[in-house]
Amino acid sequence: MKWMIFSPEIYYLLVSLWFLALSMLRRINSRRDYVSALLLAAGGVLVCLLAVRSEGLLFSNAYQIDLFSQVFKVLLALGLFLIVCLCPNVSAIREKDHPDFYLLLFVCTLAMLMLVSSVHLLAMYVSLELSSYALYILVALRRDKDLGIEAGIKYFLIGITASAVMLFGLALLYATTQVAHVNDMVRVIPAVIDKPVVILGLLLTLSGFFFKLAVFPFHFWAPDVYQGATNQVTAYIATASKVAAIALLVRMVAAAGSGAAGNYLAHALVTLAIVSMTVGNLVAIVQQDIKRLLAYSTVAHAGYLLIGILSMNPFGYSSVLFYAAALLIMKFSAFLVVVKVADDGRNIQIEELAGLHQRSPLLAMALMVSIFSLAGIPPTIGFSAKLFIFLAAMEQGYFTLVLIAMINVLVSLYYYLLVLKAAYLLKPNAPLTELRLSPPLKLLTAVLILAMIGLGIYPAYLLELAEAAVRSLV
Repeated sequence: MKWMIFSPEIYYLLVSLWFLALSMLRRINSRRDYVSALLLAAGGVLVCLLAVRSEGLLFSNAYQIDLFSQVFKVLLALGLFLIVCLCPNVSAIREKDHPDFYLLLFVCTLAMLMLVSSVHLLAMYVSLELSSYALYILVALRRDKDLGIEAGIKYFLIGITASAVMLFGLALLYATTQVAHVNDMVRVIPAVIDKPVVILGLLLTLSGFFFKLAVFPFHFWAPDVYQGATNQVTAYIATASKVAAIALLVRMVAAAGSGAAGNYLAHALVTLAIVSMTVGNLVAIVQQDIKRLLAYSTVAHAGYLLIGILSMNPFGYSSVLFYAAALLIMKFSAFLVVVKVADDGRNIQIEELAGLHQRSPLLAMALMVSIFSLAGIPPTIGFSAKLFIFLAAMEQGYFTLVLIAMINVLVSLYYYLLVLKAAYLLKPNAPLTELRLSPPLKLLTAVLILAMIGLGIYPAYLLELAEAAVRSLV
């Protein structure tokens, strides 16, 4: 019966095998593939919800299942389901590749489910690599091979470099501490933290997660990959993959972030947070491609996340978990608009959003609320997420850092408002057709709008859930 706590991972493994079988069939049926993926992704959300209270250790204590990991698994399952909702017409990927597309999505999600529960250095590395290689292939699947393969190769080369750096850091930690379990490291690291090799090992190990989060200077892949991948794959990278990286980064910092180790990490995280916020927001100002703009926005949000993590207290970690859920909703809402406006799978410029409020008032509303939320304007969930993170940092005395973050928030307002200006104020150069949404998609869009506003006005329940999850961690 102990294997029942492993049920989400088993479910996603079986689903992956199903799509592996579909990919071997000669008969192509994209409608069958989409309906299967949608139903199975919805089933995955249900399985993760049923397992949310599971607790235990598996595989010689290398795999820890607790409320912290299970909450993140629900977010990952929800993220996958939302992405599949955008895939009734994946025109940017050849029809014969659709089973492979869904196979890789489910395999990547499976790897990230394993990642958030891994408490052994080797298990972390293997899970991270499995998710990364699935993403490399997903990026390269685009019908436009010039864009897709170029982005996939760039992502692969930068990814394996970050992986090698991370593996070297893991080797340094193991060689110094002689333990590979994160829980054991908590007891061993304080005694050896004065050794420079331990600090170097920690920073190199965390660099692998910084790469996934697109933290400066590990962000160079993000704009090219966001632009080169299909819109649905870009949405998946911007949402679900970030959630997994946040989970493991919080777990690692919570394990090491006490005493002298925490002081060393705090100095590094402060620098990375400031530079990520500043570079991300300043470079986003000059972007014309909407996906490149959202890529640099991701870099800036990675900086905000680091502020919560470097607080190194339960409120800071719960604020980061709240922020992860907020990012999932906000980014997906923005990409939903991108996918529907560019229903032929092309990349769009900001000016191509002109007249959106006339073509589809509901999509324009979703874009406006998501943009306001990303910018941190009340009463949206983005405002509450930033507020909690800033309060956690203020409690630890990081007043200057919070001030710099607030200045960056003001800078970000400029390019976010440019997007809204295009959607509501610019006139299209030629008459545009109405954007028709199916009833389920209308319902999903309305739910996202209500969620971004409702959780901004009343964030207590989600924050309490985040605090309960963090208590199981610390």
